[in-house]
Amino acid sequence: MKIYLFRHGETEWNKDRRLQGQSDVPLNAFGRELAEETARALEQEGTVFDRAFASPLARALETARILTKGRDIPLETDSRLMEMNFGAYEGSAFDPPKKDPSHPLHDFLCRPEAYVPAAGAESFEEVMARAVSFLQEKILPLEGKCGTVLVAAHGAFNRCLLMTVRDTPLEDFWKVGMPNCAVSILSLEEGKLTVLEESRIYYDKPVNVRP
Repeated sequence: MKIYLFRHGETEWNKDRRLQGQSDVPLNAFGRELAEETARALEQEGTVFDRAFASPLARALETARILTKGRDIPLETDSRLMEMNFGAYEGSAFDPPKKDPSHPLHDFLCRPEAYVPAAGAESFEEVMARAVSFLQEKILPLEGKCGTVLVAAHGAFNRCLLMTVRDTPLEDFWKVGMPNCAVSILSLEEGKLTVLEESRIYYDKPVNVRP
């Protein structure tokens, strides 16, 4: 079985380089265009999904709906697929904290292995635990029943999920670029997940890759 793990299309906050977290920011027109172009490419290459899951946040759910439009398959939302929660810092700009080691987001952006979330925000470990729970409860039982499954979620969440599968250290968190609508492809065989490909894109337009 293959799992296509998508990041959502572009939003205005992506364009403005702002931290979204669990703030429910919708796709912008360009984000919908990226998702539609991706959907056409998937259809042309003959990719057929048997099931689909999405974060309930609007940007991921609409991306999933565009990618599955015209396909008669179940689309299920799961709150465990929501983006990492950044608490009071959601909506803040990415770039200033990179230059300020005293900023609470500096470690998240520059030294993830040292990141300590502010009150009300999530740690990497908490997001990874959500990812593992989702995989164990929703994905692993589909082996032998489905050929290809779509999952639409978010940049930080998707990186956390991939790290649990690869068992890589936190200091490597940002080494994988993940532009909007990028898909990472995993395989599931005899209960074991493997990452086959990271961050494939189906368009040639410039987009934001990382904070």
